[in-house]
Amino acid sequence: MTQPNLEEIIENFALFDDWEDRYKYLIDLGKALPQMDDSLKDERTLVKGCTSQVWMICEIKAETGQYFFTADSDAHIVKGLIAVLLSAYQCKTADEIAKVNIEAAFKEIGLDQHLSPNRRNGFFAMVERIGALSQG
Repeated sequence: MTQPNLEEIIENFALFDDWEDRYKYLIDLGKALPQMDDSLKDERTLVKGCTSQVWMICEIKAETGQYFFTADSDAHIVKGLIAVLLSAYQCKTADEIAKVNIEAAFKEIGLDQHLSPNRRNGFFAMVERIGALSQG
């Protein structure tokens, strides 16, 4: 499974009639993420504010100013949420990242209504981490 872009994810979520199928799709998105090397999973890369463990790093391509994020979690649904975030932020410049309206996508997918408060807080903690990493 190749990683779809955010628009494709939104369209794919709309194809499912119930949330059990949507959660399965979210988990499948997470399974398709590239593996993060265990040596990168430490206190420095741990995202604060997530109930599950989430690690995130980024690299900047000097020639283009694009950010490339790598992230992982110990929870399947959270890995799917990471995939949603990466579909929105991967390979973008700091200016492009700042313009992403992830809250609108979050609502359009329906995650605002179907995630526990802890997962919702964790999702936005990851958004904050992406913002912090991309703003230096």
